[in-house]
Amino acid sequence: MTGSDEASAVRDTGSQERDAARELAYRRSLRAARVRRATARLRRRRILRGRRSVLAATAGILLVCGGAVAQKSVSVGDGLSTDTIAAAQRALGVAADGIVGPRTRAATKRFQRRASLTVDGVIGPQTLKALGIEKIGVQGARLRATGAGIDPVLRRIAACESGGDATAISADGRYRGKYQFSLQTWREVGGKGDPAQATEAEQDRMAARLLRRAGTSPWPNCA
Repeated sequence: MTGSDEASAVRDTGSQERDAARELAYRRSLRAARVRRATARLRRRRILRGRRSVLAATAGILLVCGGAVAQKSVSVGDGLSTDTIAAAQRALGVAADGIVGPRTRAATKRFQRRASLTVDGVIGPQTLKALGIEKIGVQGARLRATGAGIDPVLRRIAACESGGDATAISADGRYRGKYQFSLQTWREVGGKGDPAQATEAEQDRMAARLLRRAGTSPWPNCA
C-alpha cells in the first residue's frame, strides 16, 4: 500500500468514527427529547387530574351548600312553625325534620293531586286541612291529628277492608287490623307484634309505608 493509500485509509477511518460519534450523539439527543416529552405529558396529566379533583370537590361543596340554602329559604306559607311542618311531614310519610325541602314538596304535590287540591307543593291552609292538621299560632303550634290526616287512598282502603276498625280480624284470623295486614307483610314494613293490637296511628304509619313501596297492589279488592 502506498503512502497516499494509507493516508486515505486513515482519513476514511476517521470520517467513519466521526460519523458514528455523530450518530450516537443524535440518538442520545433523540432519546433525551423523547424522555422530556414523556415527562412533560405525565406532568400535564397530573396537573389535569389535580384540577379535575379540585373542581369535583368544589362542585360537591356547592351542591351541598346550595341544597342547604334551598331548604332553608323555601317559603311554606304564612306563620307555619317547624312543629306544624313536622306534623305535616309525618302525615305525608316523609322525614319530620321541620324543613320543607325537595322530598317534602314532592310528597305534598302527590297528596294534593290525590286530594284534588291545587298542586303547588306548598303546605297551605287547604293542604293542612286535608291532612287533618290544625295550626294555632306560630310558636308551639297545637297540632291535631285526625282521621282526615290519612292519605285519602288509605282512608278508602281502610273503610273497605275493615270499616275503619283498628281491631278487626278476618274470620280465618289471617288478616288483622284496620288495613287487614298479614303478619308477614306487617313485619316486612317494620311493624312489631300483632297489627290488630297496635295503635291506630302505628297502623296508619305502616300502611302509608306499604302504599309508598307497593302502591295499592296489596289491597287488590279495595284500591
